[in-house]
Amino acid sequence: MPVFESTAAILILWAVIGYGLGSVPFGLVVTKVLGLGNLREIGSGNIGTTNVLRTGSKAAAALTLLLDGGKGAAAVLLARFLAGEDAAQLAGLMSFLGHCFPVWLGFKGGKGVATFLGLMLALAWPVGIACCLTWLAAAAMSRISSMGALVSAASGAVWALLLGYQPVAVLAVLLAAVVYFRHSANIARLRAGTEPRIGQK
Repeated sequence: MPVFESTAAILILWAVIGYGLGSVPFGLVVTKVLGLGNLREIGSGNIGTTNVLRTGSKAAAALTLLLDGGKGAAAVLLARFLAGEDAAQLAGLMSFLGHCFPVWLGFKGGKGVATFLGLMLALAWPVGIACCLTWLAAAAMSRISSMGALVSAASGAVWALLLGYQPVAVLAVLLAAVVYFRHSANIARLRAGTEPRIGQK
């Protein structure tokens, strides 16, 4: 049983908390703490896992992946425990938006893939696992990280419906739309055949 009922005021509170958690730029923090330079001046300048990997540190990339996924999961699990399922979905959405559009960085954040996977695992773990496996399969077959991300995001609503989590499907559609928006440059390169492959310098 949630500690607080999901009234409008409580939902607004969890929206703010979710955004705050999501907007923590772990990629920047990890690379700075490990002395890997200014992530904004490396590769694409993005704060996500793929760009952290361009520093040459797999450990930093793995840590960023876990932390970015973890903040989405934390927002969902905390809100669910304290305020119920509606608050959990809202906090998850706002954590995702906080990662993609953090106010501290002029609304120029990451592309949302790790946070998407983390919050999906927390909302409905079978759906989350299916999305993770979809990412792995698509990335392995194409050897393109962004392709894995796009296919995984698009599959979220499908998996939610197939696995019996209908309420999650609506949220998955919203998340996928933002993922595609944040990957607009990647989509253009995919169409042009110029998107870098995994491991390519």
